[in-house]
Amino acid sequence: MQKLPLAFFSAGALCALGGMIWGINMGSTQDFTMMPAHAHLNLIGWVSLAIMGSFYALSGKAGRLGWINFFLSAGSLVMLIPSLAMVLGGNKAAEPVVIGGSVLALLGMLTFAIVVFSGWRTAKA
Repeated sequence: MQKLPLAFFSAGALCALGGMIWGINMGSTQDFTMMPAHAHLNLIGWVSLAIMGSFYALSGKAGRLGWINFFLSAGSLVMLIPSLAMVLGGNKAAEPVVIGGSVLALLGMLTFAIVVFSGWRTAKA
């Protein structure tokens, strides 16, 4: 396997583990205040990164844009999830970081879309 898909799957697996542990903790304490942050970790972290990693593994595309996609997407999680949890916990000062993380996630998805759509030029009939 190429390093780029492996990077996506490695980050995705860490997000899945973190999301599962977080979900078990929420269930055991019956405190679901952080459910939106938990959902974002699972959907952006596990699902999106795994889908992107699958695309890169199947397509063999692992160029510079792919790595930019990885760092934008993984970086967005580092900003978005903790700051969203802080906002949900009542710290409104973290809202600009949530916005920044959201913009990075959007840029990561935009980069992924560019890579996907650029595949039409070389796709076989």
